[in-house]
Amino acid sequence: MTVLVHVATTLSDAARQGVLRRAATEAGARIAFLQGAEPTLVRVLDELHGEGVRELRLEPVSTDDLAFARSWVGRVAGHWLRAQVDPPILHFGDRTITGREAALTSSAWNAPPAHRHHLLLCRGPRCSAHGSDDTYRALVMALVQEGLTDSDVLMAQTGCLFPCNHGPVAVVHPEGAWYGPVGPDDAVRLVREHLAAGRPLDDLRIPGTTAPPEGAA
Repeated sequence: MTVLVHVATTLSDAARQGVLRRAATEAGARIAFLQGAEPTLVRVLDELHGEGVRELRLEPVSTDDLAFARSWVGRVAGHWLRAQVDPPILHFGDRTITGREAALTSSAWNAPPAHRHHLLLCRGPRCSAHGSDDTYRALVMALVQEGLTDSDVLMAQTGCLFPCNHGPVAVVHPEGAWYGPVGPDDAVRLVREHLAAGRPLDDLRIPGTTAPPEGAA
């Protein structure tokens, strides 16, 4: 029997996991995320391989950019396949993954890309308990809605950032602006006002932390 795996491909999929999981369940499929959420595609492939599944079909969902899906689902699945002993057959679209797909490494990815802001969001235990998962989803959606790309904002989820009493905590560099607590509504403001318009949010800044430079953008 061929097992179907829905592969969510875009970063904004992290904000709509419930919809994607329900759609996968209704289709009798497993759900995997290429980025931004779990389980990852590699994790799902590991699990199915461990269960003895011998044939899989990968189906990209939630994207209009099929070229992106073909490239990255193929790369990641090929990377996984090359590391396996007696792997299952992986179908993807109208082709079969062979392990000869492009590698995950490239000389173009040896240094960070140019960017205006580096946004860190704490996903430590206290911040997670205070809802930083909802904050993350709101940040992703706001970045997408504002049309901000990696050249504008590099975002990363981190372990504990330590001023836990103000969780969820977010930090914007190079300004050194520490914010908290950052709920979903605050996340939208942070993106629209600070990251898009260059207006730091003084009312959201954690007391005693480095103040954003005047006129930072």
